[in-house]
Amino acid sequence: MSDSPDNSEKIRQVLTQAEALSASYRASAQIQGMRVDGLAHEAAHLRHILHVQQQTVSWRVTAPLRVVRHLMKGQLPTGQKIPVVYRRVREVYQDEGVKGVTQRLQARLPQTKLGRMVGRLTPDRKKPSSGAAASARPSTLQTHEVKLRPVTAEERQKTLEVIYTQSLGETRGQLAPRFLIIAELSLRQCAKYRVWQKEEQLRSLGWAVDVVDWREAEQALSALQTCTEVIFYRVPAFESVENLLQETRRLGLSPWWEVDDLIFSAELYQENGNLQTLDKAEQNQLLFGVRLFRKCLLSCDRAIASTRVLAQAMRDAGIPSAVVIENALDQQTIDIARSLAEYGVPAHDTTQEIRIVYGSGTKTHDADFRVAAKGILAAMQTDPRLTLCIIGDLTLPESFEAVKDRVQTLAGRDYAAYLGLLAQADMTIAPLEPTVFNDAKSNIKFLEAAILKVPAVCSPRDAFLQVMRDEENGLLAEQDTQWRDAILRLAEDAALRARLGQQAYEDVLGRYSPEQITQQQVLPVFGRPVENRSKTNLHVLCVNVYFSPRSFGGATFVAEEMVRRLQRLPDVDVSVMTSRPELHNRGKASVRYSVGGCSVLGVRVPPDHDRVGGIDNEAATSHFRKWLSAMQPDVVHFHATQGMGLGLLRACIEAGVPYIITLHDAWWLCERQFMVKADGHYCFQETINLRICQMCVPEARHLADRAVMMRAALEGAALLLSPSETHRQLFIANGVSPERIIVNKNGFIWPLVPRTPRQSGSPLRFGYVGGTENIKGYPLVRRAFQALSESNWELRVVDNKLNLGIRSVYTESWKVKGTVTTVPAYSPETMETFFDGIDVLLFPSQWKESYGLTVREALARDIWVISTAPGGQSEDIVDGVNGTLIAMDGQADGLQKAIEALLRNPEKLTGYVNPLKHTLATFEEQTAELDGVLRDVVAKETANARRLATDLSAISADPTA
Repeated sequence: MSDSPDNSEKIRQVLTQAEALSASYRASAQIQGMRVDGLAHEAAHLRHILHVQQQTVSWRVTAPLRVVRHLMKGQLPTGQKIPVVYRRVREVYQDEGVKGVTQRLQARLPQTKLGRMVGRLTPDRKKPSSGAAASARPSTLQTHEVKLRPVTAEERQKTLEVIYTQSLGETRGQLAPRFLIIAELSLRQCAKYRVWQKEEQLRSLGWAVDVVDWREAEQALSALQTCTEVIFYRVPAFESVENLLQETRRLGLSPWWEVDDLIFSAELYQENGNLQTLDKAEQNQLLFGVRLFRKCLLSCDRAIASTRVLAQAMRDAGIPSAVVIENALDQQTIDIARSLAEYGVPAHDTTQEIRIVYGSGTKTHDADFRVAAKGILAAMQTDPRLTLCIIGDLTLPESFEAVKDRVQTLAGRDYAAYLGLLAQADMTIAPLEPTVFNDAKSNIKFLEAAILKVPAVCSPRDAFLQVMRDEENGLLAEQDTQWRDAILRLAEDAALRARLGQQAYEDVLGRYSPEQITQQQVLPVFGRPVENRSKTNLHVLCVNVYFSPRSFGGATFVAEEMVRRLQRLPDVDVSVMTSRPELHNRGKASVRYSVGGCSVLGVRVPPDHDRVGGIDNEAATSHFRKWLSAMQPDVVHFHATQGMGLGLLRACIEAGVPYIITLHDAWWLCERQFMVKADGHYCFQETINLRICQMCVPEARHLADRAVMMRAALEGAALLLSPSETHRQLFIANGVSPERIIVNKNGFIWPLVPRTPRQSGSPLRFGYVGGTENIKGYPLVRRAFQALSESNWELRVVDNKLNLGIRSVYTESWKVKGTVTTVPAYSPETMETFFDGIDVLLFPSQWKESYGLTVREALARDIWVISTAPGGQSEDIVDGVNGTLIAMDGQADGLQKAIEALLRNPEKLTGYVNPLKHTLATFEEQTAELDGVLRDVVAKETANARRLATDLSAISADPTA
């Protein structure tokens, strides 16, 4: 390997990036510590207030009234709606028992609202007579003229819910192949054989796999957004699970339901004699679960069973397709067995003791043990060397009192300890009642014994018969005498024990090893992951805090337009990550939806007042890591990331995915985002001084750590983009190397039709779109127009929150001589109407804007612009030619004078055409530039990766180089 300047520079860059990343993590830990301290203090304060309140006499006295209030609202005291709870109970208990429950409730609560509600919901309540229903006809639709009004918050929320819940069956192919197993993980042995083994098998085939406990509903809901296949293992159909199943349908998934016990058929389950050993409450609880398991099974499309009998029972229950993947050996079991064989286990004198080990596990095996109890006892009474070691819960028949000194009961162990005890056995037993329930069980006990070369005596249930050959690799026993004779034969013949154990070991490895079970049973069912996406297309992931259907602000408009235009290119695929609003039944889970065929992942972000959470959002970072893995982009394009946090950029570095940032504003430098002070005025800093910033936001103790994290994020970028030269210079003044930041001017929607000419003699029409913030100059606009003596003018003020269902602009209180109206923000569809209605755009921004999209839209439509300068907003304005430039001094005088100058000569704007509009940027130009930047970044990253691979190969070949 040559020690070339290129290699030295690359090494230096890698080390610098590693140092910056390390510094970012340290700063992140510090500010999160500050955040936790603050939240803990706030929580303690609130707990104290609540405690004081609950100790008051009024709180205790009004407790019954609060319960009554819930009932009067049709809710239980927990807040759950009574009809919903009742319907849920009725779904689960689809039998006559629900009538009895209803009648008892009615008897106890005959005159209450709750009692009357239950009465209305009674299953056998008669329906209205058919006469009235039959005579009903759809009413004639009446049309009325409706006056346009702002959309309400409720209406907008309903619209959003529709968008976020639309079906996505066609977009699944955009994701990298990934399995999700939503599972019952509290049963350790079940999870081992059906979950962790499945994960191991699928990973060996090349699948990415996620495993989530079904109780973690939000985590499971998020995981569904990035998977292409999903298995529900041993999951009951509680309401949270039904939400998950509904989500699988929305996402176009075809879910599997998997189980290794016959727990979904009440009829067959009741054949299990072990059920009678439980008390009535436990029996009822289990049978309650059976209904829920069955409902979940039938809510899925396909099923996976551990045995062929179980698979047939699934088909009999109504599932259209059921496949068999048996319980098998996994690498953990094999490694433990090899370790025990290598290091040995405590030996015992078989002339004095022949040890039978029985792994009971739980107390639901009493009836199974009784199948062999008489034979075991008879053998122990015949051969005094025989001892019985029981691992787990078991109620022994009283007859075993005769040999109680040779019976040992041990508590359940972890798996390795259990195998260690089993390895010390001379034989093991697996008795099972002759029922369909037990025929559906797997042959785990034989597998565990076989891998340890311990001979086994088993009941001839179906799964055992699939692998066992009597007297060749084990012994089968059904009757009492068969159990007695089999145990005595093994006790008397050490050679037989060794032969059976060795043959079982070979047979089990030959059929149930991880490799065999994966190739013979898992591969035919699931196959290997197939990448449906193009390998040659450029894959771009765009990140912006807002995105359709929540379009808000200029950065969002630009981000959306770039996504649309890049997506139209024949060799580019684009995906998006953004924030989402509060959604029903989703909590903090992410949601995947589609915009124009582009996959979008929406996540919750902290509220605006949580500044630290918006800088370093670990939850959003976790979702982003999954989205990165799912979309596998070649490059990530960050726009506005406030709220989503800087962890996203660190995740890119760690994943080796290059990223670029378009710096839409000064968030990367300023805690207040727009370099505005508490009084709403621009701070006019060029090179940021954190001491000045600290005085501006004295409560923000994290500014120094924030600056470290921001610096690391900027330095980690492959390239930085600025919408204007003014904005570029701001970042250069703050340490960004000039060669690492370029201008990529924002485009905009050019007019599709010519502007309607202004009518001579008509009032001069002004427009303002900046919102009510001081930094946008809203107070200056109000003061300027209130100071005008002329009345021959109109002003249209855009309230950009009206479309969100919120009113923020109130012009009724303005004391002016002209006309002021408030209008909603324009959309691409209504843009021409808005601009046709004004002659002058007001843009009195009080900070150096990064660009000023509205300014360019106006200039392209031959509209005069009054704008502050300097800043990105004024770069396309030549004073006196296509606009008027005023000072950025926080005063209304300059704006007033510019307005008055136009009012004195309004005919100047009649027939006006902007002579410089041909110099304006277009979306086509911006897209072409951005496409070239993205491809260059990916090409350089690919070249660097190849060079690094070559260097590493050279080092491997010659370590002394």
